[in-house]
Amino acid sequence: MKTYYVYILKCSDDTYYTGFTSNLEKRHFEHKTGKHKDSYTYSRRPINLVFYAEFTDPNMAIATEKQIKKWSKVKKEALINNEFEKLPNLSKKNFNSN
Repeated sequence: MKTYYVYILKCSDDTYYTGFTSNLEKRHFEHKTGKHKDSYTYSRRPINLVFYAEFTDPNMAIATEKQIKKWSKVKKEALINNEFEKLPNLSKKNFNSN
């Protein structure tokens, strides 16, 4: 059975890049070495792999990647730090009634 990965890279400018691949080791190497000059990570190297999740269903992996890409930096950091209990609260909007 084929395995798919959703991964998060931390870039040198303190931003995060979320991606999807079926070969995590190869894709991480490509990001590290700057194989794709037009990619988000090319000018933000060095990069570090800070999170990945494995999937057997490519559709589920792609849906998860799209979901994480919409998350705030704080929510991504909660996921990276295994602080899963914080994720629901980080999804809620704060409305101040000043």
